[in-house]
Amino acid sequence: MSRPLMNLGDKVTIHAERLGELFGALRNGGYKIIGPTVRDEAVIYDELKSPDDLPKGWSDQTDSAQYRLRKGNEQFYFGFNLGPQSWKKFLFPPRRRLWSAEKDKLGFVVKEEKREFDNFAFLGVRPCEISAIKVLDRVFKDGQYRDPGYIEAREKTLIIALNCGQAAGTCFCASMGTGPKATSDFDLALTEVLDRDRHYFVAEMGSEKGMELAGEIASAKSSKVEIDAAQAISDKVAGQMGRTLDTNDIKALLDRNFEHPRWEAVAKRCLTCSNCTMVCPTCFCATVEDMTDLTGKSAERWQRWDSCFTMSFSYIHGGSIRPSAKSRYRQWLTHKLASWNTQFGVSGCVGCGRCIAWCPAAIDITEEVRAIRDGDRAGVAIASIKESKYANA
Repeated sequence: MSRPLMNLGDKVTIHAERLGELFGALRNGGYKIIGPTVRDEAVIYDELKSPDDLPKGWSDQTDSAQYRLRKGNEQFYFGFNLGPQSWKKFLFPPRRRLWSAEKDKLGFVVKEEKREFDNFAFLGVRPCEISAIKVLDRVFKDGQYRDPGYIEAREKTLIIALNCGQAAGTCFCASMGTGPKATSDFDLALTEVLDRDRHYFVAEMGSEKGMELAGEIASAKSSKVEIDAAQAISDKVAGQMGRTLDTNDIKALLDRNFEHPRWEAVAKRCLTCSNCTMVCPTCFCATVEDMTDLTGKSAERWQRWDSCFTMSFSYIHGGSIRPSAKSRYRQWLTHKLASWNTQFGVSGCVGCGRCIAWCPAAIDITEEVRAIRDGDRAGVAIASIKESKYANA
């Protein structure tokens, strides 16, 4: 079968029954396929062997402190939104050994840990999650302090994006400019379309690797009708957002409301459990632990994920500098939405809504910002009245 000639940005149509060819092409290319599958009553990311491993026929329902899998359209392979896991765990593992040491007659011999990196093919990366990976790139790859392990893992990763077919109750990617359609930084971007008796994917070329991959799958250049159908899905989802977040001048807003009473109100509910940071696709706080065996002849240093919600994270000599729930929640939200921009030139929030769904206290980041903004406006109004009064005196 002849393959269509392709350029970056071109779109081809892949019929749903040909999805197995995509898996075959990835395996032939030496990739370990990582994608969504159902386990423990949730959609998680794990190694996939075939399209049968995908959550076909499953959907989900999310809201504040709520996540439930439910049956959806049995034909859709990607009829769900987001589960509790992000792609971060494959690029920045939750726990890894940095080095080990063994004692000999002359002292300790340190052996640096050598990591083996698979060629990953991330299948089904939502647009907001692409943005999250780009945020991690700024932290670990493009900044002053570079992580060699992260860089090598990224260089070996192929990204197959999946444009959203519906929005969850906790989604606000449209407010953050990160979705619901992928616009860059992917190798291939898929939109799943079910149109009466036709079930197909419109695939957009995002890189040379993506074009090579598409060339190994039976496909045809997408027609205008098919392209319009895919675009209509993205347009519909953009209007379905379950949440909104006003980011206008947000850094200045949070900076001048450091002592806003809302911080105290949310602290009464916050459990400082760190759920929000564990499910967040951009949080990267980590700590280092040293350990030894009982004989004192061997030692190891491990890195593991940590959270700014733990008391020990901000511990310095004499105690923690953020001893209260109020100070720790305020640190998390203001860093995520304000000072992150100062550090990395981009927001630390991509609007995925995971922190809302997996907060057991049903704390909603969009509601907290809205409350602070409303109070700020009221304060400005009061100040204006006082200034007018004194001006007339």
